[in-house]
Amino acid sequence: MATPHFDRLAAQGMTFTSMRANCTVCSPSRAALLTGRYPDRVGVPGVIRTQPENSWGYLAPSVPTLATELKQAGYRTAIVGKWHLGLESPNTPNQRGFDHFHGFLGDMMDSYTTHLRHGVNYMRLNDQPIEPKGHATDLFTTWAQEYLQQQAGADEPFFLYLAYNAPHFPIQPPADWLAKVKQEQPHLDEKRAANVAFVQHLDDAVGRVLKTLDDAGLAENTVVVFCSDNGGSLPHAQNNDPWRDGKQSHYDGGLKVPFFVRWPAQVKAGSYSDYAGLNFDVFPTFLELAGRHPSDQLDAVSLLPILEGKPAFHARPRDLYFVRREGGLRYGGKDYQALVRGDWKLMQNDPYSPLELYNLREDPQEQNNLVQKAPKIYREMANALRRQIQAAGNVPWRK
Repeated sequence: MATPHFDRLAAQGMTFTSMRANCTVCSPSRAALLTGRYPDRVGVPGVIRTQPENSWGYLAPSVPTLATELKQAGYRTAIVGKWHLGLESPNTPNQRGFDHFHGFLGDMMDSYTTHLRHGVNYMRLNDQPIEPKGHATDLFTTWAQEYLQQQAGADEPFFLYLAYNAPHFPIQPPADWLAKVKQEQPHLDEKRAANVAFVQHLDDAVGRVLKTLDDAGLAENTVVVFCSDNGGSLPHAQNNDPWRDGKQSHYDGGLKVPFFVRWPAQVKAGSYSDYAGLNFDVFPTFLELAGRHPSDQLDAVSLLPILEGKPAFHARPRDLYFVRREGGLRYGGKDYQALVRGDWKLMQNDPYSPLELYNLREDPQEQNNLVQKAPKIYREMANALRRQIQAAGNVPWRK
């Protein structure tokens, strides 16, 4: 799979080799990213869907978003692409701090060219329905380019949250991209060829956005962060090697994601960090860059010391907490959780299965369950996980 623009972005900045998404699925990761809080703390432990009977979250209206905070710091704020945090008031992008929204309100598209979900159009320009023509990846790219061009020469700084649907299923690359992959790699089966074409098309789109930053004279003074909301989906021929499993799973194939930061004024090109953090660490990082003090209520941790080259930051202990709520017979509307502490992970992949314990340093593929062999660690981890679950269950009237 050729991804020259992703590769160039990584080479121009810092690659974080041990970052994880905040959840194994979409909405909770996005809620965490935009609030700096664990998703169950802000009402989104599971996927927000367009069908209410199968929706497992509602973003807390009172919680400030990254857009809200940056807007108060004098930034113009925009989202282009997938929102997936609510379909109506008070949880639309324009009501949650974004001056400008050009994209898709819903969870996923049934087609990348019709843009419908269950026959309903969720494409919007701010609060107005629109019916654009073209592949969603190309549309989002063009809209992001247009927004960036408008920022050239502006007095106010800007924050653009560009959230592509791709490579989320359905796997639908443009026909010419698929034909090119089949010609160049005829050994690939149909599903894998479609995936490769899908990602290469996305890579090209990101390259066009980065070129627009260059052409507009914005690149040198813009911090670019690239990440993903969860691991790839194995049933759709995606690949998370060397990690075990994929999307929906608390094994690291469902959680570990690419994470690059390009900051020409500060970050050394081609640098690396093995700091184990989470996507939502972007929240306090951006606040500090904008001159705002992050709230003590945040669960996220600023990455600014790492980006500024302060190695002592790595020594600070930190627990990483994961949760997902889901319906269906496998989950029954219940939560299942995981906790990472240093080299250790305690986890389950559905609410009815026993907890599993892994030493990630000795067993990064998570093959050897140590619950019976490391009872002291198991008890410590189970107690820590229980405290996280209790914190999520706090209610305003509790003393």
